[in-house]
Amino acid sequence: MRVLIIGGAGFVGLSIAEALLVRGDSVTLFDAREPYTALPGAPSIVTGDVRRDEDMARAFAGKPDVAIYGAAITADAARDAAEPQRVLDVNLGGLPRAMTAARAAGVKRFILLSSASAFGDAAFRDKPLAEDDPPPAPSSLYSITKFAGEGVARRLGALWSMDVRMVRLSAVFGPWEHATGARDTLSPPFQVAQLAQAQKPVVLPRDKPRDWVYSRDVAGAVLALIDKANPRFDLYHIGPGTTWPLSQWAKELGASVRVGDAPNVDLFGDRDRAMLAIERLTGDLGYRPRFTSAATCAEDYRRWVASPR
Repeated sequence: MRVLIIGGAGFVGLSIAEALLVRGDSVTLFDAREPYTALPGAPSIVTGDVRRDEDMARAFAGKPDVAIYGAAITADAARDAAEPQRVLDVNLGGLPRAMTAARAAGVKRFILLSSASAFGDAAFRDKPLAEDDPPPAPSSLYSITKFAGEGVARRLGALWSMDVRMVRLSAVFGPWEHATGARDTLSPPFQVAQLAQAQKPVVLPRDKPRDWVYSRDVAGAVLALIDKANPRFDLYHIGPGTTWPLSQWAKELGASVRVGDAPNVDLFGDRDRAMLAIERLTGDLGYRPRFTSAATCAEDYRRWVASPR
């Protein structure tokens, strides 16, 4: 199978590419920059800008069977204020260009990588978030573009009779995460891992359990969606189905940890989103997350960090 990953130099794109290459699929990575590291196998690399029609046409020149759109700027409030046009152009404006090119290339399935951030303020509740409950209430430009992107993808898919699927990712971390400039703040587990590697104490502002999803499970779930002949739904949540506190991750990595003043880990706000319900993922796609505890994630992550790349 030939798969194109738009935004392929990001760590989610690299994780999906790794899983595809390991099983023998042909992979093309499209991004504004070349991937910083080597992957197993030999992916094709195409550099370009999602804001340019001609670059999108080059990305699809290999006639992929499946296209995955993950290009995004994960902006904080400062970048929202300083670069709103760029954030909107990349996160949302590039999507119809990619879908137009996919349509022309005869792509069999188009997959949009969305985010739990699409829920916005509606995510702060006690019970799990289902794909259709509650209605999203996005507020940041990132969350607005993620929710709007779902609507754009769904609308164009209906108009053009394209097989369009979408996935909302929980709080992702794990192998291949690195600073690219596209994300203003790296994941809290990555921040903790960097502190542990530097043998510095971890100070958290709070320690509520969250549904941190390991990047290898994101890749496995996306591959399950690629392989499913006739998925019942156009939108699926990808999460671990469990929660654990960040302090457990810190301890697994050998770091001292406390909750208190002067935190050195950014948790992206003062509230914690509810976990994603993943019954569609497990029931319809048949994928069950493998990395469901801090211990299982840490065991694999330590092995990955120690491996040559």
